[in-house]
Amino acid sequence: MPLVPLQRILGKARSDGYAVGYFEAWDACSLEAVLTAAEAESAPVVLGFGAMMVDGKWLESGGIEVLGAIGRSYAASSSVDVSLLFNETHTLDQARRGIDAGFNAVMIDTEHWCPEDAIVAVKELCRVAHQSGVAVEAELGSLAEATAAGVDDSHASATDPDQAALFVAETGVDCLAVSVGNVHILMDHQASIDMERLGSIHQRVDVPLVIHGGTSFPPAAVAPAIALGVAKFNVGTVLKHAFWDGLESATRAAGPRPDVHRLLGSHKDSDVTVLAQELMAAKVRSLIRQYGGSGRQGTATEPAAG
Repeated sequence: MPLVPLQRILGKARSDGYAVGYFEAWDACSLEAVLTAAEAESAPVVLGFGAMMVDGKWLESGGIEVLGAIGRSYAASSSVDVSLLFNETHTLDQARRGIDAGFNAVMIDTEHWCPEDAIVAVKELCRVAHQSGVAVEAELGSLAEATAAGVDDSHASATDPDQAALFVAETGVDCLAVSVGNVHILMDHQASIDMERLGSIHQRVDVPLVIHGGTSFPPAAVAPAIALGVAKFNVGTVLKHAFWDGLESATRAAGPRPDVHRLLGSHKDSDVTVLAQELMAAKVRSLIRQYGGSGRQGTATEPAAG
């Protein structure tokens, strides 16, 4: 079916008291796992790809257009409402190319930019994107990041509620990702969320709020966060781990002289990627339920406030 505007999906989620997931994919195989899960749960979903972990040269040499074509193809065959996000691009130009490639939502990774440069770039992106009916997500504040040595919070900065209100008013963004204790790439521990700060941002900002670092977001904090304006959770790390676990299990079971035609590219149960997709899809389904999105299909196309 046609792509649904992100504003409509998030607006309906916010008005009805649930959140949608952006479950980050990296190729057709992983995107298929996300869509399979969303269809099984009858849940609207944000499909898409992120640029943060992807080689810039590959993106510049046509990768953006490849990802856009993959996403549009799967969206066209979807039985649930989807938006297609090109997440955390390296540059403004990449975000523009994402629009041309068919994404109906885009975001620049401005986390470590100076505020003035971020406002200029995001405002320009909103101008271009909104002319084409494309939504823009932006971020304010910087997340701590998990590393091999632990959590690096040396560059982390919490979102200031007053600055958030000014940023949204100045740029015209459609949703805002915030830093309230959430952590990027953290697997082994749960983040400590500043719900008071989130509530203050919600009081001052009238667009849907977004949580990045969804892998380590505490399940017990999901419902309170939704009540304080969060309409989308971004999840990536835990999904790659699930996919990797499936690949490892399947390849170990294949033995020393595998039948590569049966194990690679067959799309049969014997294909190593099938088990990987199953594990990834199971995780996506559990998160959709956690966010309250199961059974919401058919509502996102109705007029929505916010």
